[in-house]
Amino acid sequence: MLADRRETRRAWLRAGLTVLLLLIVASAYVAWDRGFREEPQPAWVFESPEMRFKYGSIGAEHDAGIPYWIFYVLPRVFPEKFRQDGQTVPGGYAALGVSWEQGQELPAGFTKKTIGFPRVANNCAACHTTSYRKSADSNPVFVVGGPGHTLNIENFFRLLIDCAADPRFEADILMAEINRVTRLDLIDKLLYRFLIIPMTKKRLLEREAQFAWIYRTDFPEWGRGRDDSMNLTKYFMIRAPMDDTFGPGDIPAIWNLGKYHAERGQLPNYAGDSHDVRSVIIDSALGVLGAPPADKADFLKQVQWLQDYLSSLQPPRYPFPVDAGQAAAGKAVFDAQCARCHASERTGTRIPLDEVGTDRARLDTWSKGAAIKANQVVTAMGIPRKGLVEEDLNGYKIPFLDGIWLRAPYLHNGSVPTLRDLLEPAAARPKIFWSGYDVYDAQRVGFITDGDEARRAGTHFDTAAKGGGNQGHEFGSTLPAGDKEVLLEYLKTL
Repeated sequence: MLADRRETRRAWLRAGLTVLLLLIVASAYVAWDRGFREEPQPAWVFESPEMRFKYGSIGAEHDAGIPYWIFYVLPRVFPEKFRQDGQTVPGGYAALGVSWEQGQELPAGFTKKTIGFPRVANNCAACHTTSYRKSADSNPVFVVGGPGHTLNIENFFRLLIDCAADPRFEADILMAEINRVTRLDLIDKLLYRFLIIPMTKKRLLEREAQFAWIYRTDFPEWGRGRDDSMNLTKYFMIRAPMDDTFGPGDIPAIWNLGKYHAERGQLPNYAGDSHDVRSVIIDSALGVLGAPPADKADFLKQVQWLQDYLSSLQPPRYPFPVDAGQAAAGKAVFDAQCARCHASERTGTRIPLDEVGTDRARLDTWSKGAAIKANQVVTAMGIPRKGLVEEDLNGYKIPFLDGIWLRAPYLHNGSVPTLRDLLEPAAARPKIFWSGYDVYDAQRVGFITDGDEARRAGTHFDTAAKGGGNQGHEFGSTLPAGDKEVLLEYLKTL
């Protein structure tokens, strides 16, 4: 009898251990399936290079991704935080000036990928997709690789932090709103309530200290179409202490990057602060990721694809009629007045600040020491690149003019609204305008920057504000009026 009881106990013990093991395995599988299992994006994302650029993941969902259903309900729970020039603007994420195509679930540059649960992150297209309209009653045309002149990226950064800091960012309120728009299964409901929502709040609030400088009341707004890129690098990549520098730049076009030849001294970025295109793409992508890549080999494959695609991507043609005779006359003016900088061996190289005379604020945001530290950080990640130029910079890059008609506003800080204004002396250029409206001004070659709709949709730009000076580059300002008009006609064709 004693032996039978022992055998029975052993049998129960084995059964209990088996059940426990099965529970452990099942729990581990559920944890992997709902927390880490990575699914490929749907096939439509890869139907064309353009679609991949706009909606393809570059891996940012791992560390910088926002859970999809939290992202979805933020405009419902916090409508007052979607702001423009200090005023609440209806329309949710559209109020941020994103490029949102009809029929798409998310704006261009916003990627959706399932890593355990669906997450939303960004790629390069968020900043580098341009939209324009031929008239106020026409549909927008979206151009990949162009400058995101309507995007208010500073407001997007603040939005996420401000929502997370609000007492309403908690499970009961967010789950009530999520339950109104979708039916999560029991496991996902538990994960969102007890893990995903608290962790998302924690991760977003961790960004607050790094973003303290964008809350400073003594700094003006970046406004639509600008970002303070070198300060972003300084505070995020090398975790430098906050200083008083402030130098937003106009978001640049990134088409036709194959035009840069580093061996000729043609360096990308506004101040020629990177050695080559590959380095710029790597550093920009790392900024989007917000952390070392989860899969380094895949990250470098994405970088190579981006470099190949953007090297050959051509700017769009001017969409309005061009007077061929005037354009031919304008080419003669260009060759005499502009080509020595913008179509010569100097193109793509730095012009000393003393020569061009533009606002120096962006130069002051960066230094040789910052470049050295940033290169050390990326090297420590095991990512090979030529990197940032380890020297103090003395001027701005002379830009190539491909697609110049769609790159308004002008100068590195976006302080001159149209090409017509750029051909005037600095004293005669607009001092205040509204930037980020997308109706095109074919007469002045740029975008409409005043009027009721421009004021409603755009952001107030004051050239007297810190980092917004519109002085300098007065080349061509003394030309006769007729020469200026034909020169503009030629510039439309580039």
